[in-house]
Amino acid sequence: MSVVRFARLSMMTSENAKAAVNMTTGVKYSTVHPRLAGKVAIVTASTDGIGFAIARRLLKDGASVVVSSRKQKNVEEAVRKLQSEGLQAVSGIVCHVGKKDDRTKLFDEASSKFGGLDILVSNAAANPAVGAVLDCEEEAWDKIFDINVKSAFLLSKEALPLLRKRGGGSIVYVASIAGLQPFPVLGAYSVSKTALLGLTKAAAQSLATENIRVNCLAPGIIKTRFAQAITDPDTSRDIALQSIPMQRFGVPDEMGSVVAFLCSEDAAYITGETIVASGGMQSRL
Repeated sequence: MSVVRFARLSMMTSENAKAAVNMTTGVKYSTVHPRLAGKVAIVTASTDGIGFAIARRLLKDGASVVVSSRKQKNVEEAVRKLQSEGLQAVSGIVCHVGKKDDRTKLFDEASSKFGGLDILVSNAAANPAVGAVLDCEEEAWDKIFDINVKSAFLLSKEALPLLRKRGGGSIVYVASIAGLQPFPVLGAYSVSKTALLGLTKAAAQSLATENIRVNCLAPGIIKTRFAQAITDPDTSRDIALQSIPMQRFGVPDEMGSVVAFLCSEDAAYITGETIVASGGMQSRL
């Protein structure tokens, strides 16, 4: 290889690296041809953390987005923040995903404000129990599975009429690397996330002929309020980083990028897959 050609390749690699950093640090990028223009998305539990980052990225990529949370105050703050960033195609509504009436209102919001639905991102999760899986109390087990698994199933089922009206669409479940490599202190939570991997496979197979793709994101340890017990204290942080080859925790915007890809035509031939975004952590069932 000539010196000139090697130099050109090095420059390309450098530019690609800069682009990747820019995308996850909030630097503006081209929106001349937004890849999700004309699409309508619902993202549950999307006023903070990973859910908020997903909503923001879908908006930046041209979609109209309905954000939701259990608390009206959080919904209002999220909508206000997104609109202050120039992302106007956003609406918000209170939704407890375990309540049928709230889920119905969520879909009605997408239809009335934006005319339909193309993308469902099921992100809501609960974890009221800490400890080994067989130490979990029945009440906590039921709550974990009601929110983490049953609500994802019901949201998908209830979204189908709207997706079918559009001639197809995309469903993305937000699971966890714990679904592939269980965390000992999050036993029941880990099992619930493994269930989402199975739901992804089963739903993808049954919906593939209808042009409805179903995929899953399995985040590693991400710097969010949910993961503060791991990422903030010095001792637990140092232990956790030992299992991450990249030697850093992920940030929510990096998860938003993966979901936006899965919802776009760039992933048109991908369904039934789980994308692990974990900095290289071990992730095999």
